[in-house]
Amino acid sequence: MALTIFVPKETEAGEPRVAASPETVKKLAGLGASVTVEKGAGEASAIPDALFEAAGAAIGKPSDAAKADVILKVRRPSANEIKIYKSGAAVIAIQDPYGADEALAAMAKAGLSAFSMELMPRITRAQVMDVLSSQANLAGYRAVVDAAEEYGRVLPMMMTAAGTVPAARIFIMGAGVAGLQAIATARRMGAVVTATDVRPAAKEQVASLGAKFVAVEDEEFKAAETAGGYAKEMSKEYQVKQAALVADHIAKQDIVITTALIPGRPAPRLVTADMVKSMKPGSILVDLAVERGGNVEGAVAGKVVDKDGVKIIGHANVAGRVAASASLLYAKNLLAFLETLISKETKGLSINRDDDLVKATLLTHGGEIVHPNFAKAAEAPAKKTKGEG
Repeated sequence: MALTIFVPKETEAGEPRVAASPETVKKLAGLGASVTVEKGAGEASAIPDALFEAAGAAIGKPSDAAKADVILKVRRPSANEIKIYKSGAAVIAIQDPYGADEALAAMAKAGLSAFSMELMPRITRAQVMDVLSSQANLAGYRAVVDAAEEYGRVLPMMMTAAGTVPAARIFIMGAGVAGLQAIATARRMGAVVTATDVRPAAKEQVASLGAKFVAVEDEEFKAAETAGGYAKEMSKEYQVKQAALVADHIAKQDIVITTALIPGRPAPRLVTADMVKSMKPGSILVDLAVERGGNVEGAVAGKVVDKDGVKIIGHANVAGRVAASASLLYAKNLLAFLETLISKETKGLSINRDDDLVKATLLTHGGEIVHPNFAKAAEAPAKKTKGEG
């Protein structure tokens, strides 16, 4: 029996992305799957229903999810959506599982196999499935565009008969995927760019893009990267030294873009209110971590805040601000992962619990929370309640 796949229209406010594209629908149909896309699911990403139909999808309604073996989503399903899904179905999405104990318990109780795409391991095989990278790339680009839009001056140096306009000075804090794309975009737009990061490997990457690296390069700095390639949380002593260097640098900048995130933790505070106050009127700050508490003191999710003439941009879901591009890349990430879950023999769903990709991303399965990072958190309250009774 053919694998049935459902792609809903996202229900979360402010989420314009969709979890499939005409290209991925065509490839899934080629694998023998039956694909249904909810009416209007792709409209906010410039993909009308007719394009999905032409690729081989049926256009359906939310209740069609009840028949699906696989649900492809952008965001974690809501409680109402979970009620529709059949037991045994796989739900593949950006699940945002940290602190979402109630939602994980609901998916486990519903018998769903829930996969969290942002937990994909950073190994060669999984590069094409790396949603954090695909979406952060776009967020880094968009951060510079948003900054340029709010900035009351031009970014490149311009020499005119009436005089010379100096190039904008842009400082990127965090040289991961988003930061590196922000550097590249800012350089293409003619700005003078500097950047900082706690990972030593970032220095060479920053320089290769034509930006100057700014950091306290002591012994702690030289060991400041996890095996998975993420930034480590630095000691208080290092943070004080780095903050002093950065504070002096920020005061001279026109635009500052912050991108620092640590998985499962609140975003580190990089820019204090005093640093904001030190910036010239007309300066811009863009906080790409605002939805995790923010790198910039005073940033507000979903808003542009004016602090004494300095604008702090806190747009939510920045990748979604270029939804047409974001959806195409995200859909490819999902397709590449889903292909590993489809049996070549039966063409049905086959979840191999020994596969490294499954081990890293599977949150719930067979009625239980199975991911070690979240199963322990779920067990602790249960044990406590049992002891109290």
